[in-house]
Amino acid sequence: MRQETFAILFLMRKGRPKKNGLAPIFARITTGGLRQEVYTQCDSNPETWNQHKERAMGTNKLAIQVNERLNDFRVKIIDIRSKLLAEDYAANAAQIKQRYLNPTCNTMMLIAGLTDYAKRRQAEVGVRITQRTADKYERLLRYLKQYLAQRGKAEDIPIERMNYEFLDGFNLFLQTAHRCRHNGAVAVMDCLRNFVLYCLRNEWITKNPFRYYKLKEDKVQAKEYLTAHELELLTRKALDRQLASIRDVFVFCCLTGLAFADADHLRREHLSQDNEGRWWIHKPREKTSVMSRIPLLPAALEILRRYEHDEACLARSRVLPTPSNQKMNAYMKEIAAVCGIDKVLTTHCARHTFACMAVEYGMPIDVLAKILGHSNTNMTRHYAKFSETVIGRAMEAFGERLASAASGKAHVGSRALEERRCKVEYGRLILISRRLCRMSHAKQLKK
Repeated sequence: MRQETFAILFLMRKGRPKKNGLAPIFARITTGGLRQEVYTQCDSNPETWNQHKERAMGTNKLAIQVNERLNDFRVKIIDIRSKLLAEDYAANAAQIKQRYLNPTCNTMMLIAGLTDYAKRRQAEVGVRITQRTADKYERLLRYLKQYLAQRGKAEDIPIERMNYEFLDGFNLFLQTAHRCRHNGAVAVMDCLRNFVLYCLRNEWITKNPFRYYKLKEDKVQAKEYLTAHELELLTRKALDRQLASIRDVFVFCCLTGLAFADADHLRREHLSQDNEGRWWIHKPREKTSVMSRIPLLPAALEILRRYEHDEACLARSRVLPTPSNQKMNAYMKEIAAVCGIDKVLTTHCARHTFACMAVEYGMPIDVLAKILGHSNTNMTRHYAKFSETVIGRAMEAFGERLASAASGKAHVGSRALEERRCKVEYGRLILISRRLCRMSHAKQLKK
């Protein structure tokens, strides 16, 4: 490993004197252009300090003790650097400072540090982040342990040893061993990048391994959604009890725009009635904790009343008989086949169905964002797709305006032409009258 430049410089902070008049002395450790400052636990008289020699001048007891401590400090820092180089570390200024301040801890390790970071994120649930976000770091930790085991070199590695090759290998591991798609692997890598940035801000590491490793999600295809006719067909289809309950949950999400996680956690305390007798859902989203405010349609209220006394719902303190997301998706494929709908129905398809129908029937995008629980309308536009009905309706309105503008322009044009003709005739009459006046005047002169 190439050794970088190394220097130790002692500096006195004369602008920070203590109550006894002495000023603290810091050591500036420089390696390859990187600087770190450490307090030497040594103070001296500013009047006797020689910055050029980096020594306390004089033969008094304080000056002798200060110089001896600085010599011991220099020897200790050099020894720490030698040990770090022997352990195959970069031995940069940050590592030297960390080893000096915490001799029992060699350096920040990836698995150990990420374990503590994951616990910290779990403690932030409900305050800064949601449980779903905290679980991502637990999954990242599990995947990294498996990746290191596959590499077979060590159960844990220093964070400083993470480089482009390590990150690219881990990304490939996610897409092969766990069959993550590109965007799914990017989501996991984003969590690892957040941890690396956390280490950088705490000065535990000096280099960012993600500096040249770019994470960019691929554009996904537009999600499928049901038309109003297909939703009516699905609603009226006769099904057995099990499929009927699954169908009711899906239709409820189509009528409210709730995601599956929000419908699964919907409880009675989330329902309220206003002064006009209208029922509402006031519930923070499970994903972002943004409040959703949804007025309930009569059909959605009927579904809720249908399961008001259901034993399974009462046992779970829920208002809908929701199974797991995987079972729900499997049942929806079966329901789609029974109803003759040639689309891949999933739980999230219901949310897209609500957004598309809302746009089709003229709901403003700002109101739709409040119902869907989006903090800005840019997110809502990913859901609200323009169907052929909306496009055709807009085109018809455009054609009517274009026709009216063209007819108005033609009317204005004919009127302008008539005015121009009148001006020409008027001009001719003036010329004729002038000629007649001249002729009469000439006859009078001849007489």
